[in-house]
Amino acid sequence: MNTRFGIHHVTAIAGPALRNLDFYTRTLGLRLVKKTVNFDDPGTYHLYFGDETGQPGTILTFFPWEHAAPGRIGVGETQETVFRVPEGSIGYWTHRLIEKGVPHDALVKRFGESILSFRDPDGMRLALVAVPGIGVEPAWTDGSVPAEHAVRGFHSVNLLLKDAAPTGAILTDVLGFSEVGREGSLVRFRAGDTQIGGIVDIHVAGDFLRGRPGAGSVHHVAFRATDDAAQEEMVKKLVDDHGIHTTEQKDRNYFRSVYFREPGHVLFEIATDIPGFAVDESVETLGQALKLPDFLEGRRQGIEAVLPKVA
Repeated sequence: MNTRFGIHHVTAIAGPALRNLDFYTRTLGLRLVKKTVNFDDPGTYHLYFGDETGQPGTILTFFPWEHAAPGRIGVGETQETVFRVPEGSIGYWTHRLIEKGVPHDALVKRFGESILSFRDPDGMRLALVAVPGIGVEPAWTDGSVPAEHAVRGFHSVNLLLKDAAPTGAILTDVLGFSEVGREGSLVRFRAGDTQIGGIVDIHVAGDFLRGRPGAGSVHHVAFRATDDAAQEEMVKKLVDDHGIHTTEQKDRNYFRSVYFREPGHVLFEIATDIPGFAVDESVETLGQALKLPDFLEGRRQGIEAVLPKVA
């Protein structure tokens, strides 16, 4: 079995949909690869941003609620979602964030890499990492960000947890990661040779304040399973070796998912790589039309009437 590990996608909560769409497409230069709804709350969009095809490891998704109260970062949450950019592009991005009025921090080094941290309009913590040699990788651009500087998928997520060991056991035993380094209060895990979305950092915070979900906070982190069989194997290992039970499998149209709370209380998902985002529209037209699952298609008129107007 050709099994791939790593981050599949990250899903977060946002405020107004149009502001969210504008920031991630126009400021960060990501592609809107799917415009659908929250299957459990169809009066709310579910917007997916990624590379040209929305390949696993590039996908940041949002539930935008117009009047969502701000979240508060704390233990048991994803602290930062980190993207890869070519090594020579950090200067470009620093200037771009200044030009666009995006709040950001000074450059720092983490595990020898240059990190530029910033926040989106809802206060979600994001960062760019300069990665050597990735300038040759394919890059999506619609012209807002030159291809040579464009984001190349995820670098990592940074989890803020009381302790690294219990979550580390799930990452290493079930999700295909290995511990590869420690630096201060950070413990780094890597998924083999996975380049895009292949890193999870745990920031050990001890008895720090618990997080409060809201706009700007990450709802869950999804990890890759090549297919249903690989996902089933992971679910079995969670139960047999760790006593952790997942939800039943849920069909999300573009992948199939199970969910569970890992020991540090972060909501994890295991999502299949298949079938992908081109299952109901062509690659050329991804993200243009509102796509609904079959069970909601009969309610399209009512759903479209309550959704805010976006692209």
